[in-house]
Amino acid sequence: MKKPLSRRNLLKTSAVAGAAAGFPTLIPSSVLGATAPSNTITIGGIGTGSMGMGNLKGLLNAGGTRLLAVCDVDKRHRANAKNTIDKKYGNTDCAEYNDYRKLLARDDIDAIFHALPDHWHGIICVAAANAGKDIYGQKPLARTIKEGRAIVDAVERNGVIWQTGSQQRSDARFRMACEIARNGRLGKIIRAEAGLPGGYGGGSAKTVPVPESLDYDMWLGPAPMQPHRNLGHNSGSMHWNWRWMRDFSGGQITDWAGHNIDISHWGLGLDRTGPVEISGTGKFSDKELFNVITEFNFDLHYKNGEHISVSNKYPTGVRFVGEDGWVLVTRNKIEASHPSILKDPIPSHGIKLYESRDHHQNFLDCVRSRKEAICPAEVGHRSISAGLLGEIAIYTGRKLKWNPDTEEFIDDSIADGMLTRAYREPWVI
Repeated sequence: MKKPLSRRNLLKTSAVAGAAAGFPTLIPSSVLGATAPSNTITIGGIGTGSMGMGNLKGLLNAGGTRLLAVCDVDKRHRANAKNTIDKKYGNTDCAEYNDYRKLLARDDIDAIFHALPDHWHGIICVAAANAGKDIYGQKPLARTIKEGRAIVDAVERNGVIWQTGSQQRSDARFRMACEIARNGRLGKIIRAEAGLPGGYGGGSAKTVPVPESLDYDMWLGPAPMQPHRNLGHNSGSMHWNWRWMRDFSGGQITDWAGHNIDISHWGLGLDRTGPVEISGTGKFSDKELFNVITEFNFDLHYKNGEHISVSNKYPTGVRFVGEDGWVLVTRNKIEASHPSILKDPIPSHGIKLYESRDHHQNFLDCVRSRKEAICPAEVGHRSISAGLLGEIAIYTGRKLKWNPDTEEFIDDSIADGMLTRAYREPWVI
């Protein structure tokens, strides 16, 4: 017996048939009906802690979706997620999983969202793409540059839709600032200043028992085995403040490069490339256990002379500085050196950037249309890659030369060794 076609497979099958016949195949909703597979996107969630619940609610409350399953290695998280979904639908149908592979094996799930610790991104996202799932993936796209490239390759190879959770691209102020920069309103751009937070959060190095609710071995996954600690928000577990430990994350650089280096790239037209030269300095945490970079200044120089300066000393946002003025955009405001820069409209023949007003909805729209989302995998990869290159430059303590086409350092085997990391078996890409 043939399996019923999911919405995604129905669209893919009809698209292939149309292409073979030499014309696009359109299936009108009047034929299929309001509850047809093409009109409902079935979704599963992997990682349902704080950010995961934000994604869950955004997708749950959008039109034309059905959340079928959740996966989390902490029973408390997945129980909360299941209860939220079941309450919405008035039933108890939402499935729960501890192992992401069981969720990905379901043929009735079209798309997944994830909100995972950074060290899990590469393995799970490649697996999801190979399973044919469309993916809403939290930033940073990956913990290492080679993991990021593996995700991009898997997404492209399997023809899935990807949306990076760099939601500032769906904020009108950030788009406006980038259009101002792209349309010459500031004169020749001298540099973009990407401001990222510095410092680190709380947590204790004291070893504590693993909570009964947590599958700690699965939480660690590919990361080195180590004692369990109370790192997060009174949870008695490793949640949240894992981000200040290099085994799991890169601190504020990896937390925020996917936001503000991303916007810098957008405003300078650098979405699908990378710097050719990187240099920087930084300071490290002086606390026991936490070992990420907490203060940093690094410079990214690109092939055609573009320059992005990244620092925790700048306001958290992006400033485009040109010969004729500047514009600064943050999550709270947009301001410029001259009022006219913000008031004068972009000319009708000017550069208009991709417009999205809702990041989750843009993902869903693209799942249906099969058009590229506002922050696809390649773009998300290039944004975090630039941050990871700055991190590597600080760790090596020297100026680095980079080939953005091959994604290799030039004559620097030590730096090349930092493009990936060791994995704890059996967790490998």
